[in-house]
Amino acid sequence: MLPLTDSDLKRNSFPIVNVILIVACAAIFIYELTLGDVGRAVFFYKFGAIPAELTQGLSFHILTTQTASIDITSPVPTWVTVFTSMFVHGSWVHFLGNMLFLWVFGDNIEDRFGHLRYLLFYLAAGLAATGLQVAMSMSSQTPTIGASGAIAGVLGSYIVLFPHSRITTAVFFFFITVFRIRAFYLLGFWFLFQFVSGVGSLGPSAQGGVAYWAHIGGFVLGVIVVVLYKLASQQGLGFRDQNSGAGNQGLGA
Repeated sequence: MLPLTDSDLKRNSFPIVNVILIVACAAIFIYELTLGDVGRAVFFYKFGAIPAELTQGLSFHILTTQTASIDITSPVPTWVTVFTSMFVHGSWVHFLGNMLFLWVFGDNIEDRFGHLRYLLFYLAAGLAATGLQVAMSMSSQTPTIGASGAIAGVLGSYIVLFPHSRITTAVFFFFITVFRIRAFYLLGFWFLFQFVSGVGSLGPSAQGGVAYWAHIGGFVLGVIVVVLYKLASQQGLGFRDQNSGAGNQGLGA
């Protein structure tokens, strides 16, 4: 299922931070395409978040292939790769899928939070996502890359803020059909799939290139932040409800 638009909701501001995040990811992905297969692999090791480096203090400097040994020393401190990894993508499907979700869901979250708070929230969600993924695979030497953990935080916040928003969604089942699905069901199903897949990835022989626990960590962080945000708004702690108009369904639900 691919979300296409959430036209039920009307913004009060231009989502400048969301656009900048998409442009930054696009620029880095275009640069990756110029590197070739080996160059991209090196780039992933240099700027991806490697669990064994983050948890065990290891440093990987050489990548050995069948024909050569390549320097993969990261030009940034290990802890910085937690953030640089959010802007690196492994393929066209990885990149386009993430950017589509960010485009559809991120603008209204930015409109609700405000630009600076949205940026901080996005980075915090990415940090939580990487943190849980690393915790579930502490000895892994495989780089974790992609914006999906941070975007999962956006989805988690969206399901709490706009559960009744109807998402125009393309469903692929022998042929393409377009439905309007409430966010609660669409994103709830998405999270359930991530959780089941994450549990399945815990087996000793499990393999795969999807960081399911990053998705889970980001999503849960998004839910928690918005619950606290709504409590703070109700108690007059400096947050304000920017989208209280009738055009936004599901507010306060």
